[in-house]
Amino acid sequence: MKFKALLQGAALSFGLMAGAHSALAATEMLDQVVAIVDDDVIMASELRERLAIVTEGMQARGMELPAEDQLIRDTLDRLILESIQMQMGNRVGVRIPDAQLDAAMGRIASQNRMSLDQFKVALEGEGRSYPAMREQIRRELVVQRVQQGNVNREVEISDQEIDNFMATEEGQKMIQPEYRILQALLPVSPGEDAASVAAKEAYIDKLLAEVQAGGDYEAAVSRTDPYTLGGGDLGWRKLDDLPSMFTEIAPTLERGEVGKVQSASGFHLVLMAGTRGGEQMVKQTKARHILLQTSEIQTDEQARELAVELKQRALDGEDFAELAKTYSDDIGSASEGGDLGWTNPGQMVPEFENTMDSTEIGQISDPVRSQFGWHIIEVLDRRDEDMTELSKRARIREFLHGRKYQEELDAWLRKIRAEAFVDIK
Repeated sequence: MKFKALLQGAALSFGLMAGAHSALAATEMLDQVVAIVDDDVIMASELRERLAIVTEGMQARGMELPAEDQLIRDTLDRLILESIQMQMGNRVGVRIPDAQLDAAMGRIASQNRMSLDQFKVALEGEGRSYPAMREQIRRELVVQRVQQGNVNREVEISDQEIDNFMATEEGQKMIQPEYRILQALLPVSPGEDAASVAAKEAYIDKLLAEVQAGGDYEAAVSRTDPYTLGGGDLGWRKLDDLPSMFTEIAPTLERGEVGKVQSASGFHLVLMAGTRGGEQMVKQTKARHILLQTSEIQTDEQARELAVELKQRALDGEDFAELAKTYSDDIGSASEGGDLGWTNPGQMVPEFENTMDSTEIGQISDPVRSQFGWHIIEVLDRRDEDMTELSKRARIREFLHGRKYQEELDAWLRKIRAEAFVDIK
């Protein structure tokens, strides 16, 4: 196998299979080109480094390593595909801002339950380079951008596809609401006498009434006198995945409510810790606004003063919509008289949304500054809208998009690999 021969000829034994970073660093290596990929080259050192990372990752997850030749082949194939996509990204000017890269490294550190500084120290303790890892994450983000830009446009999910999937058993299960239940069990033994069973039920009823009256659930179920309760957190589960004893009570409890269930095991005190994916009523706001941006001919203070003036003119009787058409810098809404339609919570930037939420119906807000400029906001109406069906369809659309995206991505990767000039040395 010429991959293996080349690497061995570069004065490196595959001691890296044992993750021996210090041995690698101490070995003087002659670097060579292992592959030419269009206008790029892949060096033996790059392949060695990636093999070390892949090997350590597989060992950390307890995975069985493939044969050495197969591992080298697979790793080199991934490097070739990465090179093709990096070159595509460079041609179209894909750049990853430092702030985004720092945030990505912070998330990796957090996933390892460390601060970023602790993560850097931990890497150095393992003989690994933080700058090298940061560069690898940058490359992965560039590749991700390239993939999304080329594949997303090929993925379309029709309403009919959503309808069809929702009609399947898999689709029905996916849109079921989820429940997070805490349960405390007071066991009842088989054949236990009636008086003892009645005493235990009375104790559970006492705890139930106490919590329903505002008492703390955890404190109530943690007592050991006169009985010790077992149980715990069942985690997030769909109705079909709950133990059968809880399937009837779960849909009847709102978040924070408690109930009692009797099973063959005994008496359960049940707390509904959370629900998601069920009925979703959303408080929507209908509003319009005028946006005034700073520019070379209008300072930030001038924009604010104009916002104050326009609010007063609207209060004095001038038509808000006409003022928006004349003055607003929001090209998306100016022609519609500043109309933003019905907005959902979280749809607007926080400064705008907080001001809109605190403005009464029929009133115009004081000027508020956001990242886009100065706004004045007129609140026209509010309503509670049932978004349950839209939310279900959005979940199905996201699932189908992810599945189809992966299919299209695999096909696209095969295509660019076939079209690229690749010369393996």
